[in-house]
Amino acid sequence: MDRVLYTAMTGAISTLGQQAAVAHNLANVDSTGFRTEMHKTRAVEIQTQAMRSRSFVVDASIATDFTPGSLKYSGNPFDVAVKGKGWLAVQTAGGEAYTRDGALEISANGVLQTRTGLPVLGDGGPVTIPPDSVIVIGTDGTISEIRDGVTNEVARLKLVNPPEGELVRGEDGFFRLQNGQLAPADEAVQVAGGYLESSNVNVAQQMVQMISLARQFDMQMRMITNAQENDRTATQVLTPR
Repeated sequence: MDRVLYTAMTGAISTLGQQAAVAHNLANVDSTGFRTEMHKTRAVEIQTQAMRSRSFVVDASIATDFTPGSLKYSGNPFDVAVKGKGWLAVQTAGGEAYTRDGALEISANGVLQTRTGLPVLGDGGPVTIPPDSVIVIGTDGTISEIRDGVTNEVARLKLVNPPEGELVRGEDGFFRLQNGQLAPADEAVQVAGGYLESSNVNVAQQMVQMISLARQFDMQMRMITNAQENDRTATQVLTPR
């Protein structure tokens, strides 16, 4: 009897976690460069010295859909979208991290940063833009200043392309290497200046997934209720009178 309860109970808990992930995906459908989060579950047998009669349902993996989103023209010269594979490097409180969100701006001190205030990294560290500059971002990440008809290179964005299987998403939404190392710059990564990448969340697919999970949760709760009723009935039958 308890075998059904353990499986249904842990399955319901896992389903709630998957529903939260789908809700998070839908909430970020308009977030620049967002990557869909995916959960997969499996049953794990409890290892005890007694009879093995119980299993837990756990997250087998929390994966990410790295399919590129579509590019949209923004007209902002500081915006940048990675074309195909690759990432922008930014400086967070926990060190270097990687993002596809290229909605950038200039701070009061001339530092190129994300909309949340994180410095964008170049080959030599945080990128600084001279004041009152007209800039152009090339396909290789080179940032050039145009002044009096003369073009001068200011900096170059650090563009990386580590293996996707080695990337993990942090609680802050940024990606980092599993081993804690820094990804090297990759000259093959290309960007489009003045463009932004849309989220790769498929709304229709996520809505279907949400409905499926709701039905799955309802079924698991019914299993728990049925197990309780069966236990109560068995107790009544076995109780001596």
